[in-house]
Amino acid sequence: MRRSVTRGLVAAASVALLCGACAKKPEAEPAASERDFREGMTPSGTTTQPAPGVDTVYFDYDRSEIRADAGATLKGNAKVIGEKDWDQVILEGHCDERGSEEYNLALGERRANSVRRYLMSLGVPGPKLTTVSYGESRAAKPGHDESAWRYNRRVDFAIRK
Repeated sequence: MRRSVTRGLVAAASVALLCGACAKKPEAEPAASERDFREGMTPSGTTTQPAPGVDTVYFDYDRSEIRADAGATLKGNAKVIGEKDWDQVILEGHCDERGSEEYNLALGERRANSVRRYLMSLGVPGPKLTTVSYGESRAAKPGHDESAWRYNRRVDFAIRK
């Protein structure tokens, strides 16, 4: 009798361990600041608006390097940012719809960081610049061809309202 009770307990414990190991863990919720940025809000809960007088910078397909034609745009943007009393300028990296969500979020971040480094090389203080990636989630122009995609590969500039 004692042996069958022990076997029963061992069997029940084994089943419980196996079920626990196979159970799918819920996906972790992103940190509040990541979630807020994805929803268009800053960590403080304020929304953003386009930075007036600052122009969008565009990128080649699957690239995060600053294009030659973007240099003049970024020099003008650096001048405007330097003249304004904005506390923070948010560099919003975007991608076209091609690629996985994870890949596009990383590419958007690389694009925003490229713009940040370039602006810092022009004298804009680093602490004034915040980067965020929206990947493919905020298309500037709808469509499924190059005529739309070229406008979606970009970094936009925003400030807190």
